[in-house]
Amino acid sequence: MQPFPPIEPRRAGRLPVDPRHTLYWEELGNPDGVPLVFLHGGPGAGTPLAYRRHFDPGFWRIIMFDQRGAGRSRPLGLLEDNTTAHLVDDIERLRESLGIARWAVAGASWGSTLALAYAQAHPERCLGLLLRGVFLGRPSEIDWFMHGVRTVFPEAWRDFAGFVPEAERGDLLGAYCRRLADESDPAARLAAALAWSRYEGACSTLLPDADARAGFAEPDTAIGLAVIESHYFRQRLFLQDDQLLRGLPRITHLPAVIVQGRYDMICPIVTADEVARAWPGCDYQIEPAGGHSGADPAMAAAQIRGGEALKLRLQTQGPSR
Repeated sequence: MQPFPPIEPRRAGRLPVDPRHTLYWEELGNPDGVPLVFLHGGPGAGTPLAYRRHFDPGFWRIIMFDQRGAGRSRPLGLLEDNTTAHLVDDIERLRESLGIARWAVAGASWGSTLALAYAQAHPERCLGLLLRGVFLGRPSEIDWFMHGVRTVFPEAWRDFAGFVPEAERGDLLGAYCRRLADESDPAARLAAALAWSRYEGACSTLLPDADARAGFAEPDTAIGLAVIESHYFRQRLFLQDDQLLRGLPRITHLPAVIVQGRYDMICPIVTADEVARAWPGCDYQIEPAGGHSGADPAMAAAQIRGGEALKLRLQTQGPSR
């Protein structure tokens, strides 16, 4: 499916959520439509502008925002008071501030993790879920990103690991965390952030994509993504082992669509498959020519189809109670 026509926000704002953090948010589409909130990836990546065109603006009242420390939220890359629980509370604060009783929740990559965490904490506020590139934040998934991806992208991984002195490569995540959390040398911090972000960008698309890689090399993008993502990875995403799988019975009554690229190298398909098998009645769609990034035309089309599938389920079945 082709993206919907270009669209600009009807309104936008900044929501202070505590003395340190202020979130950027925007509202698009039909002001009287079915509310839908989109949760971006990373953690720390911010919301790509292209995603505005992935949801039917005639049907949805689309809410997009940048999570703590990410994108246009401020301060950029701030780690204090930045945990999964804080982000779940922020989503609720945003819903309340916009006067929305219930909304559909869509999330991509880390956004799928956050969507599951939010829905399990507040199932009564959810109309349904759309998940793309499913990630549960388990140690095996973090280890895949830090090490396993080299089985498919050895060149990118060598650059990623080679940024760190050989003596520190036994704990690659720790080595990056130390550099990314240290604000005393901004140039060194940025260099580490760019090494991390370029690695992720190189592995995110099915085929090499110069434009997508260039986006990962933007300094603000790199700082938000690398600083926050490494922080969350070090803390195992602030989740207990298998927390989100164990919590699925709280939300399996909700309509759900899962969209997954067959060749997703950041969030391999085995995780989406596990969630789909534990969610009776979910609409599980595998894109056979898809990687990870929503910048991939195949995955952009798949996300659009997923949104249309959730729309149809809400139209024909109505929201679950």
